[in-house]
Amino acid sequence: MITQEQIPMAIDQPVFDAAGQRVGEVKHVFFDDATDQPEWLCIRTGFFGTRETFVPLRDAELVRDHVEVPYDKDRIKDAPSVDVDAGGHLSEVQERELYSYYGMDWGHAWQRANEPGETGWAHTAGQGERERLGGAADDAMTRSEEQLHVGTETHETGRVRLRKYVVTEQQQVSVPVSHEEARLEREPITEENRDEALAGPEISEAEHEVILHEERPTVSKTTVPKERVRLTTEEVVDEETISEEVRKERIEVEGDTDQSRGAY
Repeated sequence: MITQEQIPMAIDQPVFDAAGQRVGEVKHVFFDDATDQPEWLCIRTGFFGTRETFVPLRDAELVRDHVEVPYDKDRIKDAPSVDVDAGGHLSEVQERELYSYYGMDWGHAWQRANEPGETGWAHTAGQGERERLGGAADDAMTRSEEQLHVGTETHETGRVRLRKYVVTEQQQVSVPVSHEEARLEREPITEENRDEALAGPEISEAEHEVILHEERPTVSKTTVPKERVRLTTEEVVDEETISEEVRKERIEVEGDTDQSRGAY
């Protein structure tokens, strides 16, 4: 069902039947006086758009740029016609005929229309309502076109992870080390050392020990912080061209006119 908010978009839209055949165009929307709710679509049909017929709005659907109804073209064209210029209202007799023709429950509608404080039958939108709903009160046509609005939205394109692990390297360092070696020195007897040389027994056995030393390298390790590493993001702006189709309405002048034929 076409909602009240969709009515402005339905005005002047082409109407297609259940088989997908074009029937005509929506020219008026009739409201129920009792409920003030939209009830009937008035469709202009005929080869030159000279006849108007009614279809229940509750069965119609607005699909993008046209209106679809679940009736075939012949049934819509054979519906009881009403002169919409004669006061802009449907009489009780006229509406009863439409209800009967489309197999709708007239009794329920009659009870609703005759509740206390509610009078009248369906009426077409008045001048103020037509302007509000998108229909013209005069013979002017509204030309509309689509506008392209481009925005951006954020999508995840990948992930970067910072991970620390340990590797082992072989490192070589040269370290100077020293050691002691035993060396035999001979000293001749001189006047200066004669007394020390003759201080002991003449002939005897003796033993003298020298302890030798050497340096050996030692290794120890300490942990030293070298640097701090973190992940950050940087925004890089590129330009991307978007191509999309937009629809525009054109109005053509046909028939006998003082102006040259053309499209606007």
